[in-house]
Amino acid sequence: MRVVVARCAVDYSGRLGAHLPLARRLILVKADGSVLIHADGGSYKPLNWMNPPCKLREQAPSTAEAEAGVEAVWEVAHAKTDDQLRIQIYEILEDIRAELGEEPGLVKDGVEAHLQELLAQQVERVGPELKLIRREYPTAIGPVDLLLRGPDGGTVAVEVKRRGEIDGVEQLTRYVELLGRDPRLSPVRGVFAAQSIKPQARVLAQDRGLECLILDYAELSGTDSDALRLF
Repeated sequence: MRVVVARCAVDYSGRLGAHLPLARRLILVKADGSVLIHADGGSYKPLNWMNPPCKLREQAPSTAEAEAGVEAVWEVAHAKTDDQLRIQIYEILEDIRAELGEEPGLVKDGVEAHLQELLAQQVERVGPELKLIRREYPTAIGPVDLLLRGPDGGTVAVEVKRRGEIDGVEQLTRYVELLGRDPRLSPVRGVFAAQSIKPQARVLAQDRGLECLILDYAELSGTDSDALRLF
């Protein structure tokens, strides 16, 4: 990674033409070959950029450019198209190079697997006196996220989603119907658990005899005291 803060002007040519007049900007040159030009604003979106595969070549300015104060010219050409960035460097204020190493990727809090794990550890939030039989309980049409045993000997099938939509309700309905055919598990009731549930999904769930459980990730993980709500 190369991070350059410079006074520069930029011209883009390709399917469209674009020009950035002389100003201070941040130029990022990444190890994958991409080049991005940022202003001090506009959040994450660059003013202009070139995606890989591309090649950056640094060259001396022309006589006219040198007379105008240009110290160097960076030409970034795409390998598969005619797209090109031409960056005129008038002054480099900062120039930092660093090896970032292999990127492990983004790990999101609150994903379904984590919600499922947290709820499995706190099944009392689904209902009193429930006990976990198994996570990812296998069926012929796929695994049920959580299968719980109730005090009456029946079971509770729980489907966990980040966002509760109609497809999730349909999925849980099929699980409940299938599990209900097993005399060892019946009667089976279903609980649709999600961080948010769309109104249409809630109406359908209630029509199918399913309960809806709103999951508060912060409360489940112990970082907030808000209670879950079972409807």
